[in-house]
Amino acid sequence: MLRLLEDFKAFVLRGNVIDLAVGVVVGVAFGNVVHALVKDLITPLIAALGAQPDFANLAFTVHRSKFLYGDFVDAALDFLIIAAVVYFLVVTPMSRLTSLRRGPEVPTTRKCSECLSEIPKEARRCSYCASPQVPEAVGSPAA
Repeated sequence: MLRLLEDFKAFVLRGNVIDLAVGVVVGVAFGNVVHALVKDLITPLIAALGAQPDFANLAFTVHRSKFLYGDFVDAALDFLIIAAVVYFLVVTPMSRLTSLRRGPEVPTTRKCSECLSEIPKEARRCSYCASPQVPEAVGSPAA
């Protein structure tokens, strides 16, 4: 029994378990913030433009069976709006920030002087037309 508790303690105190737990907690908190943004700001804005703030009451009946498709429409719209908010307010700015931190990408290929195929900068001969090439060092500006 003592060995089992020691193994459990080692498992819980591993770095990746703690990182995962923190990530889940932060993810849930961020999801709540995004959901509140959609529910309290974006959905009322759409409702003001479209005059239909809630689709939950939409339904149709077939042989006395009632199909409440409005809840599905609400959930689908909620998902699309949340996905758009996350993309435009989180993913796009973070991608831009990452690319700015990384700096400009240095090309590792160039065009063959004879056939204009893409070849490595260090190539001494084109692999497509076999014409001799003057090699360039990777990282040097293209001619």
